[in-house]
Amino acid sequence: MSQLLPERVDVVLVANTFHGIDDKRAFVEEAAESLRLGGRFVVVNWYDRPCETTTVAGEPRGPPTDLRLSPDDAAAAVLECETFSLKERIELPPYHYGLLFERTTSDSPDDDR
Repeated sequence: MSQLLPERVDVVLVANTFHGIDDKRAFVEEAAESLRLGGRFVVVNWYDRPCETTTVAGEPRGPPTDLRLSPDDAAAAVLECETFSLKERIELPPYHYGLLFERTTSDSPDDDR
């Protein structure tokens, strides 16, 4: 992903899919490579509630219950990379939360790419 960008970006947004990524560490590292120093990584995800309780028009919505991550678990998966710091947790009622991270460390000489 980062190799396809002509320059680093200010924001990487992942909405309603982070729970389904098998190799979260590799994904987060790639997001970090895509961001300029100080750039933001935003994860919007479903709360870890039973799927049957997250309904729209009476129908269950969202990922299977066993894939859902708590905000703490999602944050821990991102912070494992040690490239980001958690800046804000945002409530997105009724079924979602947002996590705002900032890229705080540089591990590459081409950060100005």
